Amino acid sequence: MHLTKVINHQKTELHLCEICAKEAGSELGLIFESSFSFQNLIAGLLEGDTGHSQQPSIAGHEIQCQNCGLTFTDFRRGGLLGCGECYRYFQQGLEPLLKKVHGSIRHTGKVPRRNGGKIRIRKEIDDLRNRLQESIRREDYEKAAYFRDEIKRRENELAGG
Repeated sequence: MHLTKVINHQKTELHLCEICAKEAGSELGLIFESSFSFQNLIAGLLEGDTGHSQQPSIAGHEIQCQNCGLTFTDFRRGGLLGCGECYRYFQQGLEPLLKKVHGSIRHTGKVPRRNGGKIRIRKEIDDLRNRLQESIRREDYEKAAYFRDEIKRRENELAGG
């Protein structure tokens, strides 16, 4: 734990291990919640504004992954999905969680150049579309035409394989 205090323009830094931080917590005015866990974090993120968790179900029956047998309740307890198929079966419950954590349900991070393939090209097309819109907004039509042509080239590349 790293604690930085600034009082009257005087900075004090403390670097404590977990045990020392708990021992010194009351002296420093810190409150530690011993019930913090990954499961609590997942459950908190899954609860909407209404306080009810969004659990995928069909006609009142909980959905179970047909590949690994995991239920959404199992996921809430453990915080881990059983397999890649779980994303498909629990899509209804996972999308709000992914939006809260990542801000989107689409991957927008880095993609390996060697193995990214179509994902990398789609990401490049999205980036080019954003640049195209920005160029149009700035009325820089020469750059906008360049980005439009690049988008077409990448879309053809994507369609070709």
